[in-house]
Amino acid sequence: MKTEILIVGGGVGGCAAALAAAQAGHSVVLTEESDWIGGQLTSQAVPPDEHGWIEHFGCTASYRSFRNRIRLYYWRNYPLTEAARSQRYLNPGNGWVSPLCHEPRIALAVLEEMLAPFVSSGRITILREHKPRAVDVTGDRIRAVTMVDLCTGKEITFTAAYVLDATELGELLPLSGTEHVTGFESQAMTGEPSAPNEYQPNNVQAFSICFAMSHHEGEDHTIDKPARYDFWRDFVPALAPAWPDKLLSWTITHPRLMTPLTYHFAPHNESGKAFAGLWSYRRILDRSQFAPRFDSDICLVNWPQTDYLLGDICNCTEVERAAHFAAAREQSLSLVYWLQTEAPRPDGGTGWKGLRLRGDVTNSRDGLAKMPYIRESRRIQAAFTIVEQHVAEVLQPGQNVAEQFTDSVGIGYYRIDLHPSTGGNNYIDVGSLPFQIPLGALLPVRMENLLPACKNIGTTHITNGCYRLHPVEWNIGEAAGTLAAFCLEHQTTPHQVRENQLAEFQQRLTKQGVELAWPEDVVLAEGDPHIHAH
Repeated sequence: MKTEILIVGGGVGGCAAALAAAQAGHSVVLTEESDWIGGQLTSQAVPPDEHGWIEHFGCTASYRSFRNRIRLYYWRNYPLTEAARSQRYLNPGNGWVSPLCHEPRIALAVLEEMLAPFVSSGRITILREHKPRAVDVTGDRIRAVTMVDLCTGKEITFTAAYVLDATELGELLPLSGTEHVTGFESQAMTGEPSAPNEYQPNNVQAFSICFAMSHHEGEDHTIDKPARYDFWRDFVPALAPAWPDKLLSWTITHPRLMTPLTYHFAPHNESGKAFAGLWSYRRILDRSQFAPRFDSDICLVNWPQTDYLLGDICNCTEVERAAHFAAAREQSLSLVYWLQTEAPRPDGGTGWKGLRLRGDVTNSRDGLAKMPYIRESRRIQAAFTIVEQHVAEVLQPGQNVAEQFTDSVGIGYYRIDLHPSTGGNNYIDVGSLPFQIPLGALLPVRMENLLPACKNIGTTHITNGCYRLHPVEWNIGEAAGTLAAFCLEHQTTPHQVRENQLAEFQQRLTKQGVELAWPEDVVLAEGDPHIHAH
C-alpha cells in the first residue's frame, strides 16, 4: 500500500498527528498495536495529567476540542445531577490529580468521533492490531515499513513520503537504524546536575499496568490468588535511597522529600481535595455527581504499587519484553488481591472484599488495562536535545518560564517527575518551569523522512519526565503531522524548514491554534495540585 504519511502508533501523539495531517488534506495510514486507539487515554487507562492553567491556555486548540468533547459526552449521555450539569469545568471523576478524570471508553469515543469524517472520506485509514516488523531504508530515508497483522499473522508493506514513529517505545528507531539513546545519560553527555557519572542505557523509568475498580459493600468480588502472589506481597524494591516498606503497603517514598509517606485509602469516604487519599486520587467516576446514583465510584489505579521495576523493556528481545509485561500484569493482580484480602483498613480490619475489578471499563479479559502505561521510550539523537538546564526551576532563578526557543512548535508544563527506575534510582522529582517544544527536538540528526510523534523526541532521561504527559504528547504529534504536511506541500524537508522556512511554518501552527509561547506574566501557583501534585 502507498500513502503520503504513515503514522505507526495510534496513541495520543499518533491520533493528533493523523488529525493534523488529514485536516491539511493529506492521505494518512494510522496503525495501532491495540484494538483501541488513544494510548495513554484509552488502552493504558490513564486520565490526563495536566497543569493548572489548562482550562484557559497552555495546549493546542485541537487538544482543547478533545477536552471539551469529553465533557459534552457526559452532558449529553449521562444522568448528571443539576449541580454537576451546571459546572463549566465538569470533572466526571473528581479525581484530585487532574481537572478532567474520565473513563477510558469516553476518550475512545471522542477520538473516533474526531477522526470519523476523515475515515469516512478515505483520507485516514486506521489499522488496529498491527505492529511494525521491518523497515526498508535507503540512505537516510525510509522507503517502506512492513507491518504484521496480530490477528492473522499476515504482513503488509507501506511506502510513504513521511513516516511518523508514534509508538510507545520508539519501535521504528532500531528497526530503521535511526540514531537513538535509551536510559539515563551521563553528566558528560548532557551536563545535567541530576545525571549520573556514567551512561546507564538500561536504566529507565518503571512502567505500570493500570486497572479500574469499584466498591460494593457486603459483596465478595475476591479474585483468584495470583500464582506468584507471595513473591509480590513480600517484594521490596531495591532502590537508593531505600524504599521504606514492602511495595504492597500504604507506605511509599515521598517523591520530593525522600522520606516515608503513608497513603490514606477509604472507598467512598474521601473528598476530591488534593492529597485526600488514593481512592479519589485518579477516580474517574464520582457517583455523587449522577442521579440516580451509580452503585459505586470508579477508581483508576495508577499508583506506586503498580510500578514494575524488574526489567528494562527498551533493550531486550520481544520474548523478554512479553515476559516483563506478563509479570507486571501479575504484579497488578497481586495488588488487587492484596487490597481485597490483606490491606490494612482504617477501622483496624484487613481487606475490602467488595472491591471489584472492572474489566468492563478497560474492555479486557483479565480486568486490567489493555496495554502497559509506558513512561519512557527510546529517544532520537536529535538536532537539538532538551536538557535539565533548559527547564529546571532551580537552574533558572527568578524566571517565570523556561529557556525560550526560537524554533518553538508548542508549549507544555509538568514537573520533572521520574518514577523509580530499573537501575535502582528512587524518585527524581524536580521543579520545572513552563516550557516550549523546540522543533530541533523533533528532527533526527540524520534521517530525512522519519519524525518522532510520541515520547521519542530529543529529550533526556531527566527532561522526558516533564515532556511525557498527555497534552505535550498531543502537541508533539500535532506538530509532527503538520510538519509532514508542510514538507509535502512545499517540497522541502524537516531540516530545511527549521533552517529556511521556520517563520512560515510557525505561522501555520499558530493559525491552527498551536500556542508557541507562554504568557510573560504566568506565575506558578504553589499548592495547586494540578500544577504541583505528584
